Amino acid sequence: MSENLLSVKNLSIDFKTDDGLVKAVKNISFDIPKGKTVGLVGESGSGKSVSSLAVMGLIPSPPGIISSGEILYQGTDLLKCNEKQMREVRGNEISMIFQEPMTSLNPVFTVGDQISESLILHQGLSKKEALDRSIELLQQVGIPDPMTRVMSYPHEMSGGQRQRVMIAMAIACRPQLLIADEPTTALDVTIQKQILELLHDLQSQYGMSMLFITHDLGVIADIADEVVVMYRGDIVEKNKTEAIFTQSNHPYTKGLIACRPSLDKNPERLATVSDFMTEDGKEITVENPAIKREKAERPISETENPVILEVKNIKKHFPLKKGVLGNTKSWVKAVDDVSFKVRKGRTMGLVGESGCGKTTLGRTILRLIEPTAGSIFYKGQDITNISKSELRELRKNIQIIFQDPYASLNPRMTIGAAIMEPMIIHGIGANKKERMEIAGDLLDKVDLNRNMINRYPHEFSGGQRQRICIARALAVKPEFIVCDESVSALDVSVQSQILNLLNDLQEEFDLTYIFISHDLAVVKFISDELIVMNKGVIVEEATALEIYKNPKDDYTKKLLSAIPKGIPKTLLDKQN
Repeated sequence: MSENLLSVKNLSIDFKTDDGLVKAVKNISFDIPKGKTVGLVGESGSGKSVSSLAVMGLIPSPPGIISSGEILYQGTDLLKCNEKQMREVRGNEISMIFQEPMTSLNPVFTVGDQISESLILHQGLSKKEALDRSIELLQQVGIPDPMTRVMSYPHEMSGGQRQRVMIAMAIACRPQLLIADEPTTALDVTIQKQILELLHDLQSQYGMSMLFITHDLGVIADIADEVVVMYRGDIVEKNKTEAIFTQSNHPYTKGLIACRPSLDKNPERLATVSDFMTEDGKEITVENPAIKREKAERPISETENPVILEVKNIKKHFPLKKGVLGNTKSWVKAVDDVSFKVRKGRTMGLVGESGCGKTTLGRTILRLIEPTAGSIFYKGQDITNISKSELRELRKNIQIIFQDPYASLNPRMTIGAAIMEPMIIHGIGANKKERMEIAGDLLDKVDLNRNMINRYPHEFSGGQRQRICIARALAVKPEFIVCDESVSALDVSVQSQILNLLNDLQEEFDLTYIFISHDLAVVKFISDELIVMNKGVIVEEATALEIYKNPKDDYTKKLLSAIPKGIPKTLLDKQN
């Protein structure tokens, strides 16, 4: 009897588009052994998620076509099963955790109802039995007070809790195979660590196999027994996890391993996939010395780096409960008495988990949110109570790059129009022709082709859209930019390109940044100084290197310990 629970053989998947047939998956083969975790790794567009949807029988047809191959589950070819047979398998024998829990959960049903659904359908439980089992499952996945939370709606839970609900739904029928599609993307590192540990524990408990899909090889090192690397629809490498990290053969794999920021090293530039391979997939043998050289700490010059922004005792409190007469009974202290200084030409990193107050602080500094108390000084001027016209003038100098580039761009506007919009508002450029020329120059500056100027946001990848948002922020020639989680949802290879770009632009235009993130490895690479926030207050402040070498606060130590080390379990066991 085969030791493999599932075998994908010579699978090809095409999509019909207006531009012709797109070959999303090209004749791939891999196995998932019983009781093991296989990591499926690659950038967006590599074909990894499409492959998993084929296993679940969820390829939309049209436009999707499975043009060849077999998917053998315990000897049965799932591609030959009808919809009724697939419904028996899907959710019962094979379950899937999708990437974005908020869009995967139905907002109008309680989480208890949604977990119960598969138990009633596949296990034949009564409504009460299914609800009792749902409470057990919520407890098992670490949701506090499960008897109460079973009646909660998805919007009443945090991102990490929603992901745990998705896991509870996926394991409800004790499946043989669990497919986890990017289950930790954009989660805080501490929550990510908890989710990875939970999945590992559940796998051991149930003896199930797992297909873990991600773009981050650092995460794969923590959880997978074997790794399959995909690039543009092809499998370019597959091996045991330890072998992938110690003796990878393909330049794409080498690039993915190298491009994640490290806590141990501090290079001048982050490695990118393009340092290891050309566009047509050929290996590059000449090394880029900047990815090997250590970055020196930049000394502060009082003349070149004067204080450009000073935040004094800033508070931002939100009303939580109101009494019968409408008076506020309690407050959420999102930012509570925070003070710090940012120097010209430097990068201040602002780090902490979701809910710590870092984004609220960033938006308060720009007066997108009004502070409850305190003062903000920009170049010595108190900007806390300036008029709307003065505030508009100030925003030429202080810009923001948001987390989600797609939500930041108007889908009905070409990218050229989006870049020119702030120029029109602030009176930059004499006419449309001149503004178009500036927009083209900015696209060149952020490594996009100026010929793309009349395209729409949906025609670009996530990394390209983030470059467009950076170009838009630069359109009014600002001095100061707040980067709010601006690389957190990107592939690690694209993330390294954007971080290198931000450093290059800072040097060229003498920009000052506040860089907000939950990922300390990313913040360490880009920041000069660093602030760690927890529950609305600053718990630690020093240079980035000082905090990494000698963290003083327990919360900072917890954040550092949660970062994936990128070392396979087998290697860690040997080291210990």
